[in-house]
Amino acid sequence: MILLPLLVVVLAICIDFTLGDPKNKFHPTVWVGTIIGKLVPVSRGRSPKTEKLWGTVLTISVTTLVSVVLYFLNRGLGSINSVANFSYEDELIVSIFSVLITGILLKTTIAIKGMESHAKIIMQALSKDNLGDARTRLSMIVKRNTKNLDKQHIISGTLESIGENIVDGITGPLFYFAIFGLAGAFVYRTVNTIDSMIGYKTEQFRNVGWFGANCDKMLNYLPARITSLVMIVAAMILKADWRHSLEIMRRDSSKTESPNAGYPMATLAGALGARFEKVDHYILGDGNSELTEDHFKSAISIMKLTAILFCAIFTIPIIVILSYFGWWLHV
Repeated sequence: MILLPLLVVVLAICIDFTLGDPKNKFHPTVWVGTIIGKLVPVSRGRSPKTEKLWGTVLTISVTTLVSVVLYFLNRGLGSINSVANFSYEDELIVSIFSVLITGILLKTTIAIKGMESHAKIIMQALSKDNLGDARTRLSMIVKRNTKNLDKQHIISGTLESIGENIVDGITGPLFYFAIFGLAGAFVYRTVNTIDSMIGYKTEQFRNVGWFGANCDKMLNYLPARITSLVMIVAAMILKADWRHSLEIMRRDSSKTESPNAGYPMATLAGALGARFEKVDHYILGDGNSELTEDHFKSAISIMKLTAILFCAIFTIPIIVILSYFGWWLHV
């Protein structure tokens, strides 16, 4: 039934907007992170080639495990739905149950309210001139040394993270859910988690994280570019400077080390009329005014509207089209 996956998407977004993330002990992504953390020591301490091999095995093993679990979950829900002698009332109850379970699980791959809450804590620390706390909080969501960052660079890092999270924590999972169902969303988030944990170009993780980082690059190629266009539409609706957003996206999206992260970050910088800077790495945008609480609020508004628009423009239409041709893995 084509309506069920659409209800799943709406439910997942509504849960995230209202409730946010569950506690860590109930969060599947945290479970995956724990598994990765236990496997990493086994993968290190050998020659570079061997570390790359073990890192590849780690990535394939964890994503396969996640795929198998989701496959059997889908089979279980499908077998319940396919019982022939259900009454109409029974079918309705089973459908509601399937939508609830799948919607809750899809929500765990999405981080709208979670990103807003964490970024808000950073901004609150800055409002109290507590740079130490703000730097510590920022270090939890960025791949940079925050120890000596001043207020403006802390705000910049926070806004950059919001921009990058629009893909990693919202549209990326929704993109792969639209095409491959719940397993697609979870595999994407698993690879993204692997990249965030060990995909650093440091001596410690350069080899072990090589395969996971490259998988993440491939998986994010289309979502990052589609999301940037949707962000421009969101900026237009919110009466932000969408033309400048488009200009900065075209000009600065290739300046970041990642071939994908620069797209949503540059698009956001342009929409806000801001200047994002990672010291000694890149400058995105050409804003010359100080970054303030207003920039933060506008960034959150763009993030939330982009999530809604992405569902309306991409996720739901793709599900409808694939379902029409019988190519979508139904709930």
